[in-house]
Amino acid sequence: MPASVRILGTGQLLELQRKLRAAGHENIRSSMQRRIRRAAEPLRDELQSSIRGLSIRSTGRGSGKRGGQSPTTRPLRASIAQAIRISVRTGGAPGARVWVDKGRLPPDIPTGVLNRLNEGRLRHPVFGNRRRWAQQTATPLWWDGPVRRHTPRMTAEVVRVLDDVRRRIE
Repeated sequence: MPASVRILGTGQLLELQRKLRAAGHENIRSSMQRRIRRAAEPLRDELQSSIRGLSIRSTGRGSGKRGGQSPTTRPLRASIAQAIRISVRTGGAPGARVWVDKGRLPPDIPTGVLNRLNEGRLRHPVFGNRRRWAQQTATPLWWDGPVRRHTPRMTAEVVRVLDDVRRRIE
């Protein structure tokens, strides 16, 4: 299920944030945010390439069925890829987050589409006609697979960044 991915070391980050605030090291704080963001960028890039290259197949039309061009010119996969974002916070809920910004998705793409694509199936009305539905299949786990592969590396990188920053301020 595509949800946001968070790399958190809440206790460590909160303690470090208090020390940074007390020490007044703005350049250390911005360097820490930049390094944490850099640790999350490979995951974002792989998620974007994963959704762009996602194979969505259909059973095709039956004989005698009519068809035609899609009423939208916007590609589904590219729209989802553009909505994948990274945010880094060192304040109240510290950590790095890779997520799909639903506000950047076109309004005709419902939120459930992301979950269905990750499951490997997509059922939708044919050209918006709610009386005719189509079933399509996709390669499952376009979100979960890259997240599982990148989480250990990202966690180790965040721990390393925190240790470096802690050494600099102590």
